[in-house]
Amino acid sequence: MISTGVLTVKDEIEETNAPKSNTPSPLRKTSPREASSDETAGNRRYSLLHNSSFHALTAPSSKFWQIAEGKDEMSRAVQSPINRSLRERLRMLNRALPKKSQRNTWFEVNNQILNALFTLMCLYQHPKRFHHLVMLLRWKPEDISTLRKIYCKNGTYKPHEWAHMFLVIILLHVNCFAQYALCGLNLGYKRSKRPAIGVGLCISVAIAAPAIAGFYTIVSPLGKEYDYETPIDEEAQVPITAAEKRKDEFRLKSFEKRLSFMRGDGKIVENSPKWAGGIFDFWDDLSVAYLSLFCSFCVFGWNMERLGFGNMYVHIATFILFCSAPFWIFNLAALNINDEIARQVLGFTGVVLCALGFLYGGYWRIRMRKRFNLPGYTSCCGKPAVSDCALWLCCCWCSLAQEVRTANSYEIVEDKLYGKQSDGNLELGITQVPCEDGTMRDNNSQPNSPLVIPSDSAGILTANLSTRSPVQSLEDSSREGMAQAMTPPCPLMIERQGN
Repeated sequence: MISTGVLTVKDEIEETNAPKSNTPSPLRKTSPREASSDETAGNRRYSLLHNSSFHALTAPSSKFWQIAEGKDEMSRAVQSPINRSLRERLRMLNRALPKKSQRNTWFEVNNQILNALFTLMCLYQHPKRFHHLVMLLRWKPEDISTLRKIYCKNGTYKPHEWAHMFLVIILLHVNCFAQYALCGLNLGYKRSKRPAIGVGLCISVAIAAPAIAGFYTIVSPLGKEYDYETPIDEEAQVPITAAEKRKDEFRLKSFEKRLSFMRGDGKIVENSPKWAGGIFDFWDDLSVAYLSLFCSFCVFGWNMERLGFGNMYVHIATFILFCSAPFWIFNLAALNINDEIARQVLGFTGVVLCALGFLYGGYWRIRMRKRFNLPGYTSCCGKPAVSDCALWLCCCWCSLAQEVRTANSYEIVEDKLYGKQSDGNLELGITQVPCEDGTMRDNNSQPNSPLVIPSDSAGILTANLSTRSPVQSLEDSSREGMAQAMTPPCPLMIERQGN
């Protein structure tokens, strides 16, 4: 029995070590179903192995894949410069921030800074967007022309423009509110407790809303051109194209600039106006100085509106946000940061950005100087634009008072400054005119002398434009005026015809 047991164990070991064969063992009983399945599988293998067409297809493909795998291994061994630089940067970052807590802190600092910057951008744009929504709901003629210049191509009428503008403005408001919601999540929750779904949803909406608004503005009727009216020349009976019409308007404006130096009511355009006093001449008007000091934002918005630079309330709200919002946004963002140094840096950044908010006034001072052809200061870096910004950064109240005094000393009509009239007399600016003896004299040397417009000049300016085009009438008037010898009076006084 012992030998039998040993033999059985030895046989089992040999059976396990022996290679398995597909042929059934005679000692093992097989079911008829297993036998039939084994026979069918063997027949399939036999037919595939002995099929010449299968050999022709599988042999080249297997060789090709072997070659491709070898080439792929060689390409993996060679590192690209982009991957190498990325790995080096990651190693440097790991050496700078070896701990996970430090990496989380750095991530949170970057997240809060980006959130604060995008929130500030929305805050700066939101007053203007609210004003556009108010104009859209009010829908007066002046509001329509203003909105067309902003949202319509070439500022012309578009079909169903109100509905298209409404959709674009609503999307822009959605962008702002989504950013505000994201800011609330970042400021109200710590990084570990912040809901990821809410953050992802707010980011998606804040990015998608302005992108859809811009795309819709291009593909909708707002971004297309329409020719509703084609004016026809009555004499030639030929339709006038848009290009010819623009050219005609340009020529008309050029003739107006050359000839119409005087309005119909006798006011003369100041081609070279001057600032009303220097920067520190606030004693010239103490009321303006006090208002500029204690009500800077309101005086600035009021002055910008009468100069034609937009709505007063939009300027007031935007200026206040520029000078106060960075402080609150960055200091609130610092509350969720555990690093004390990062908190101090963020707080200091908010204070600096609030101080730089006065550059908003410098920007509009540059616009005012360029529009009305005012002289520029070159005391800072020899550039007027840099000097204007420096004036607002160093002495914003003095600069604002000078701008208000300058606007008070002239009459503002569109983008031109006119001399003011007081007691029936015309107060001219400090421009010079030639005299008969060849010398130059200031036109305000005799401020109380009356001014009478010559009848010839009035005839030139009020030419009959009913039968001829405006450009032809101005050309004929210019030829007639140049044919006559004209000598400027000196001193600047002509008696009225009625006397």
